[in-house]
Amino acid sequence: MVTEKTKDYELIDSGGGEKLERYGEVIFRRPDPQALWRKSLPIARWDGADAVFLREATRAEWQIRPGVSERWSMELGGIKFWIRPTAFKHTGLFPEQVGNWEWTRDVIAKRKKTGENVRVLNLFGYTGGATLAAASAGAEVVHVDGSKVAIGWARDNAELSSLSDKPIRWILDDAFAFVRREIRRGKKYEGIIMDPPAFGHGPEGESWKIEEDFVALVDSCTQLLSDSPLFVLINGYAAGYSSTAYENNLLPIAEKNGGEIEKGELAIRESATGRLLPCGIFARWCK
Repeated sequence: MVTEKTKDYELIDSGGGEKLERYGEVIFRRPDPQALWRKSLPIARWDGADAVFLREATRAEWQIRPGVSERWSMELGGIKFWIRPTAFKHTGLFPEQVGNWEWTRDVIAKRKKTGENVRVLNLFGYTGGATLAAASAGAEVVHVDGSKVAIGWARDNAELSSLSDKPIRWILDDAFAFVRREIRRGKKYEGIIMDPPAFGHGPEGESWKIEEDFVALVDSCTQLLSDSPLFVLINGYAAGYSSTAYENNLLPIAEKNGGEIEKGELAIRESATGRLLPCGIFARWCK
């Protein structure tokens, strides 16, 4: 599933363990271990980046040219985002998710035509791309993340996208702990989205390790599906895992409810050569 160049976003070049991207009018240069090939553009083009993430033995930081704003807005996939350089080389947006946002909107819109409500749970919701895509299609969304900063950013994106009046609940919590409580409360959802990291911590210091907790989380989430479930979408960035591993966790849902499973890689097309930069994996089930 490939993200192409748009007015506000472009993967300009990649290689040598780095990528050169444009967010709005600002050019980023940052590490990417998947770029295991040679750069195609002259080094002078790379050296002209507005924001460069430097990683050395004892430090990792951004070097930003004078005049670059602290944050700026851009649009991708019909959603507006605030962009800013953050620690750990991030920008607040994962452009490779555009295809999943479009798919989510489509499956929700089709169900909404029948007059049924669609309740969606988005775990590890980050800055809200999937949440806002679901809400824009008419779903009621519960957005869960363990970072207060990420939730605040997501709410700002909702306001920027004119979606702040949509039925979205913003929950600061550990994803797995929240799921367990929702099971006890008897809550049900037609759609579940999750983007589990390789490891992390909840707001109260709860520990998450994908190799220890992922299967149990998916099993628990199946208990939250309603009697008329619509979809489950799993994204992955943990090194070493295949989309087949995620697909295998969705098989029991398909066996019980019918429907189809899709799986594959997330990638972005480089404008300089047309090469694809792999960015992660996904597996998704839809009724």
